[in-house]
Amino acid sequence: MNAGKPRKSAVCLFISLLMMMFSVPLCYSEEAPTKGGQAELLWYGQSAFRLITLSGKVIVIDPWILKNPKTPANLKDLDRMGKVDLVIVTHGHWDHIADAPEIARKNNVPLWGPGDLNQTLTLLGVLPAQQLPRFNKGGTINPFPGVKITAVHAEHSSIYVAVNPATGEEQAYPGGEPIGFIIELENGFKIYHAGDTGLFGDMALIEQLYKPDLALLPIGGHFTMGPQDAALAVNQYLKPTYVIPMHYQTNPFNIGSPEDFVKYLGKSKTKALVLKPGETVRFDAKKKLVGIQPAEK
Repeated sequence: MNAGKPRKSAVCLFISLLMMMFSVPLCYSEEAPTKGGQAELLWYGQSAFRLITLSGKVIVIDPWILKNPKTPANLKDLDRMGKVDLVIVTHGHWDHIADAPEIARKNNVPLWGPGDLNQTLTLLGVLPAQQLPRFNKGGTINPFPGVKITAVHAEHSSIYVAVNPATGEEQAYPGGEPIGFIIELENGFKIYHAGDTGLFGDMALIEQLYKPDLALLPIGGHFTMGPQDAALAVNQYLKPTYVIPMHYQTNPFNIGSPEDFVKYLGKSKTKALVLKPGETVRFDAKKKLVGIQPAEK
């Protein structure tokens, strides 16, 4: 037994009581509870996000950053992300996968995507095979303690375009089928990243099976749902607590606006969080919205 430990604790308590008026915590107990973590979601524009889980793991989703016209200039530096623990992509289109291989390479981490897409990337030598694990719709991975990622249906298409070294010209390669993600964090908070998708009735099954707290939905139209379809998906099928509109106004075709999306939502029970590229939204350990942080300058 350490006879000096009680005396040290008593002194610590005495000093702390004397200093309470200054709110200066001079001594800490090893058993003192720590403040619960927060989940943090930074939007780069289009469908690209950086998610920091409650335990501090960093997941990058559909990273089209360097040539994304909506990404703030100060974020067009992949090194600014800091350490990344996982990269996930929903399908092979360039505005979702463009920077994924480079981020995975820089951090020596896996890039998870639809099984057939990752098979194509492996055969093309985009990354080593061990960095291109595969799964598909209905499959679940557990990349970190307390974190689960499930692949779900998306109503879209997928190809991967790369330069054929034999001809020096761009060529389309099989991209597998597109997917969405249900990302469950350490506290049970569930994020539905829909990827690119049109409206489909089985979104009701996604609500029934996973009950997402936050939905990230495309609203641009033309290639994906527009504002009206996305609002219907929220109100009739998914019914999340929060929704973030994404994938809009990056090209002449996806002209859907967040203003129209909010209008079509009407008196919804779901709270729309309209972010500007570069802004960060945070949620606490109790799944409650903490707030939106402006973009860094």
